[in-house]
Amino acid sequence: MMSKSILKRTCAATALAVIGASALPSVAIAKEVTLKSSDGTVNIVGDFVAFEENAYVVKTGLGELRISAARVRCEGDACPVFETTGADVVVAGSDTVGLGLMPLLMSGFASYLDADAEVTNTGVQGEVIANFIGDQGFGEEVGSYLVSSSSSGNAFKTLLDKSAQIGMASRRIKPKEARELKQAGAGNMISPTQEHIVAVDSLVVITHPSNPIDTLTTAQLRDIYEGRITNWSELGGADLEIQVVARQDGSGTRTVFEDRIFDGEAAQLVASASIAGDNNEVANIVNNNEGAFGYVGYAFQRGAQPVTLVNECGISAAPDPFYAKTEEYPLQRRLYLYTRGDNSSQLSNDFVQYATSDAADGVIKKSGFIDLGVQIKEQSLDGPRARTLLNANADAFESGIMRDMLSMMADYDRLSTTFRFRTGSSKLDERGLIDMERLVDYLEDLPEGVKIMVVGFTDNVGAFASNRSLSQERAEQVMRTLQEYGGDRVAGIQFDSTGFGEVSPASCNTNEGGRSINRRVEVWIDTQKT
Repeated sequence: MMSKSILKRTCAATALAVIGASALPSVAIAKEVTLKSSDGTVNIVGDFVAFEENAYVVKTGLGELRISAARVRCEGDACPVFETTGADVVVAGSDTVGLGLMPLLMSGFASYLDADAEVTNTGVQGEVIANFIGDQGFGEEVGSYLVSSSSSGNAFKTLLDKSAQIGMASRRIKPKEARELKQAGAGNMISPTQEHIVAVDSLVVITHPSNPIDTLTTAQLRDIYEGRITNWSELGGADLEIQVVARQDGSGTRTVFEDRIFDGEAAQLVASASIAGDNNEVANIVNNNEGAFGYVGYAFQRGAQPVTLVNECGISAAPDPFYAKTEEYPLQRRLYLYTRGDNSSQLSNDFVQYATSDAADGVIKKSGFIDLGVQIKEQSLDGPRARTLLNANADAFESGIMRDMLSMMADYDRLSTTFRFRTGSSKLDERGLIDMERLVDYLEDLPEGVKIMVVGFTDNVGAFASNRSLSQERAEQVMRTLQEYGGDRVAGIQFDSTGFGEVSPASCNTNEGGRSINRRVEVWIDTQKT
């Protein structure tokens, strides 16, 4: 648990004062300003009157309006100027994290500390400042944070030059970036002490709400993106030109989309594509253009129509939060906070510790993202997984194993906790320890005698019988690790393990990305006890 001694400190730096704001008169200054929100829902023009109690006051045709500075930025010569150079902590990088998650995460952090956070948009695009005052706003100054949202690539540039203490990324750091930072003395950027998974996200392919096309194959997706399909009529829709909306180079969202859809190959974006600066802009363009097609983070759909994806193996996937947590949705990604090993402070460490703890799950979910908490889902025998097992073309031996799995599915629900292994390795991936702690917390609160089945699966590389044995070994290994890790906290749980090898793939086995998704250990829970 994070220490709250942070509240007893007085920051040495002067935190984010509004230059001249306290001296602004309460009468109207006859200079026009525009108040804009990052999601496009607020665009107010009026004469600036005052900045008070963390809100802009403007005079409009409807009278004086008071708009929270956390919702909008002010544009115009009369806007107050905010001093940001004295911020105690600078957080820079991905707009997906910065615009979509950080404002509420900062507010949640303040509540956790029993402090008050004044979150204010500055006049700079994508920039937010937060000033923390202890004892619900009646105590001493706790600290100040400047959040600058741009791209994931910028997270690592600002960490490299030490202009930021925390980097926000909607993709994992690239080997080249990690090497540059290590050579600069920043330490091992993929160490659990420096690479922090804060949430998961699904990239959602979206179209205009009136578009009848709600399912696309990954091949069709590639053809649209590169301009080989240019009209919705070619897909059975209206005779309407497709307007592709993409993100700029350096965007983590664009990097993840192209890597997953094009299997790591270079993509040639159609020349007529519109380039949007952030997720909100993509959604706004798509919602206002009947022929538009784009992709956004899960929290930024804003009423656009989400599209179900079908891969080359015929496996369909809708952007569902449960399957984002299990990392089986093809456009799923992790959202990260990165820190240097040599440039952190108690203020930055406390925030990162909060953001990655279960205390932050509620605000992460409220922000529209997907937290790392454990979720339960019924394994319906008329669902897609069961239908695939029933319709599979297999010999008698394999069919028998599939029937065993179906029989077990009738008695167990599935938890979202899913452990994965690298090729030929018994070592869990970097999310394993996070999931282990979350799972133990979840199991600790269950009634005594609950049955947990740890279930292993593999890719299809190798002989079927050998893969089944490997899946059983991995499931047993995870079960033992879970029991050892949980100790007395899970002593009342009844554990068992089994493995089904390569049956029930969650992705295609045609590339390493798909195979890595299939090398997994799931956690099932007895439906009679929950």
